[in-house]
Amino acid sequence: MTVAAMLTARAADDRPGLRRAEDGRAWTWRQAVAECAVRAAWLSAEPHPAGRPVHVGVLLDNVPELVFLLGGAALSGAVLVALNTTRSAAELAGDAGRADCDLIVTESAHAATATAVGEATGLPVLDADGGPYADRLSRHASAPLPDVTGVTDTTLLMLIFTSGTSGRPRAVRVTHRKVTVPGRNLAERLLTPDDVVYCPMPLFHSGAVMAAYAPALAAGAELVLRRRFSASGLLPDVRAYGCTYLHYVGKALSYALAVPPAPDDAANPLRVAFGNEAAPAEQRAFADRFGCRVVDGYGSTETAIAFTPDPHGPPGALGRLGDGVEILDPETGAQCPPARFDASGRLVNGDEAIGELVNTGGLGLFDGYYNDDAPDRLRDGMFYSGDLAYADADGHVFFAGRTADRLRVDGENFGAVQVERVLADLPGLRAVAVYGVPDAASGDQVMAALVTDSGDFDPEAFAAYLRGRADMSPKWAPRYVRVARELPATASNKILKRRLAREGWRTGDPVWWRPGRDLAYRRMTPDDAAALRAEFARRGRLHLLDPEPSPKGSD
Repeated sequence: MTVAAMLTARAADDRPGLRRAEDGRAWTWRQAVAECAVRAAWLSAEPHPAGRPVHVGVLLDNVPELVFLLGGAALSGAVLVALNTTRSAAELAGDAGRADCDLIVTESAHAATATAVGEATGLPVLDADGGPYADRLSRHASAPLPDVTGVTDTTLLMLIFTSGTSGRPRAVRVTHRKVTVPGRNLAERLLTPDDVVYCPMPLFHSGAVMAAYAPALAAGAELVLRRRFSASGLLPDVRAYGCTYLHYVGKALSYALAVPPAPDDAANPLRVAFGNEAAPAEQRAFADRFGCRVVDGYGSTETAIAFTPDPHGPPGALGRLGDGVEILDPETGAQCPPARFDASGRLVNGDEAIGELVNTGGLGLFDGYYNDDAPDRLRDGMFYSGDLAYADADGHVFFAGRTADRLRVDGENFGAVQVERVLADLPGLRAVAVYGVPDAASGDQVMAALVTDSGDFDPEAFAAYLRGRADMSPKWAPRYVRVARELPATASNKILKRRLAREGWRTGDPVWWRPGRDLAYRRMTPDDAAALRAEFARRGRLHLLDPEPSPKGSD
């Protein structure tokens, strides 16, 4: 099965197919597929190097044009390069170059950034809101569906960027099967043709493509796009458009729960929320408040490892270990023993039970990275996820965070090295280490340990420095800053980030933090630390602050 075949199957379907949440504009599946055919004809006519199809970079929010271009790529054999709208122009220029983009399609909201990328790379930039782009498409108006017999399940469809521990984003090869397999599985389990899928998560990430777009297409359900996630707009959209299925990532449920409750919150058509990385407490609270089922799974852009949530499993479990997926000690490579718990459910053997999720039997749906022949995730024919987990005696798997050099903040993955490179030019800086610490709700927060020449820290100067860095992603700004006299290191002067991450803000060194979203740092007090700990306890994530001490030498 291919995405092209799925689209072809919808070509005569006059049921609702696509809707824009902002104004309610709608397309039937027949109309949506016809728009995809127009883009397919245009992409097929675009010039590109011999030996490969055209690579079109898209710098777009969740707008219908992105869906039409994705369908056009699927039908024509072209490759859609998903560019992350939160990255800087300099970073995007590097991404576009590594992905061999031939052109970039953007919209008015991102035109300035796209223009800067075009100037840096020499690539043509088309504004989807402008007349020249409309003129190009008009030349292919009413284009018929192309012959898709040459498109197979291993045909490259998209390149979606992720970040590894090296800090350099890699373009993951997304083939047709990588989209259709999860799409069909979710559609068979959770959807019918009468359902309505709500997609507020960005389509430049794999989650929305594989867990919102793909299952809607597979089931023939309507797909409702929200340009960007809005916590206050979620319930009104669900009610207005009859949404029965919500796709979320990480903190989205937390943000929705932060909206003041109303007595009739459960009076809505939502039946299921499917996503990943929501804290167990948020899952329960969201389900209770909005009267739906929450299914929290596990996945990554690589999709080398996947779990099917067990409705009868313990709370917070991702699913069960399957054939070829093991939890291995990151230091020795040995299989980790089952987790043991005390009477209150606290993990008591975290040192030995927590390890890295590894696919020892193959690569699953992972088809490799583009233009990267030696990725650090692949060793001895096995895929190392970079994700930490533990499993109980029955094989139920629990997520335990990520290795120190790989962070996930608000649903976005990036490497600590990227942030360190930005901070390296900070005046008076002698040494720096960036690592992830747990977030009270979901995923990670950025923490930096600094050694300065003076031994002091100027919070206002630090914030001003971050604001002045054009290469600083909004999600990279450290939440916590530890000011140390020296950083723990090995005999070879390698900083022991695992020790720093384990200590977090619970250290004798001065720690500064920014409680809100603004770049405003203040000294952390004992009361602040106690309040944070209480928040972790309230959300059922206190175990992330109280890991067992590492065995001697494991740093």
